[in-house]
Amino acid sequence: MSGETSKMTDAPGWLAAGLPHVWLPYTQMKIAATPLSVARTEGSRIVLADGRVLIDGIASWWTACHGYNHPHIRQAVERQLAQMPHVMFGGLVHEQALTLAGRLAALLPGDLERVFFSDSGSVAVEIAMKMAAQYWINRGVRGRTKFVAFKGAYHGDTTGAMGVCDPDEGMHALFAGLLPKHFIIDLPENDEKAAALERLLERHADELAGIIVEPLVQGAGGMKFHEAVVLRRLRTLADKYGLLLIFDEIFTGFGRTGTMFACEAAGVTPDIITLSKALTGGTLPLAATIATRKVFEAFWSDDPRKALMHGPTYMANPLACAAANASLDVFEQEPRLRQVQEISAALAEGLAPCRGMPDVKDVRIKGAIGVVEMNHFKHLDRLRARFVDEGVFIRPFGNVIYLTPAFTIGQDELATLTNVIMKVVKEGV
Repeated sequence: MSGETSKMTDAPGWLAAGLPHVWLPYTQMKIAATPLSVARTEGSRIVLADGRVLIDGIASWWTACHGYNHPHIRQAVERQLAQMPHVMFGGLVHEQALTLAGRLAALLPGDLERVFFSDSGSVAVEIAMKMAAQYWINRGVRGRTKFVAFKGAYHGDTTGAMGVCDPDEGMHALFAGLLPKHFIIDLPENDEKAAALERLLERHADELAGIIVEPLVQGAGGMKFHEAVVLRRLRTLADKYGLLLIFDEIFTGFGRTGTMFACEAAGVTPDIITLSKALTGGTLPLAATIATRKVFEAFWSDDPRKALMHGPTYMANPLACAAANASLDVFEQEPRLRQVQEISAALAEGLAPCRGMPDVKDVRIKGAIGVVEMNHFKHLDRLRARFVDEGVFIRPFGNVIYLTPAFTIGQDELATLTNVIMKVVKEGV
């Protein structure tokens, strides 16, 4: 760590003392640059310990949809902290969780009405898969333990979720021998691919518990978009072959694609939906796996063995549920979906000049998501550092530069982000 120490001469004491003891995500610790030290956040800005201020273009992995430090959410958490920071959800319930469950059920389409809380998106996916598999077991059907998932997919970093991520293009190829084997196929974006999916279902329906997909946008797998017709095809095929359909809306939920939930754009109700990230407005960790009445009824029994045997220790944490309820208040009180439309228009205009630049493969916009896809990056770490030098926090991955800003971002801040991307791409990445 001698190289690390020399780089931290002017760093805060807590960084120099603590960095040798943490293991950072997606990071080769031996060669990585010293991470940026954050002192505080406000709105769409990150204030570093050295006084620099960065405009945040990705809202902390898409979570801070209302910007940082929204006063209504902060005050709700403060009140809850004084009343009850946590209580176990086994044999006990509390107002914040039950209120939140009812509000989510009212917002979601169809009869998605039974909410199972957890504390991370990846775990929410694990629970959805477990629900789907046990749904069949509880109905007396054995052997339906596999899932259909799609190339380009990313559903999380825990073992079960990794099994339904893209095995070739994703970050989990190293663990191929560990992961459960599922069926990974192209999204049915045209008639040929839809026919290929149907042939797979015809051959393997009796092995399958369900189909899992990120609706409209495959996020961390490359920010790849697809049309609403894909989701309607999946609903039709799931019904035809008696499969459960799971929508992973951990990225797309809460306005990111232009509607409150991406499934609304297709007029499709999944059997199970997963939510997290922006659920609390980027304040506290919380996730939810929400099932339809049909799914829940398979667990409704006099037989204790048919219960869903899962229970995260911090599930339905009162502080997190208070933050989520306050976030839903903000969606009701402030014009978030209109702001998403305005951001979408600004991204389309601001990123359009990147089209036709050297090495730019595609520029695409959906809701408050802007993507510049490159043919390749020469040096990803240097590119990330270059954005910091320009006063913005943008974190490209794979071959994409993307923006997922807070919905409250100022037009001048958004223009700075798009102008910096245009400048950096023009100069060569």
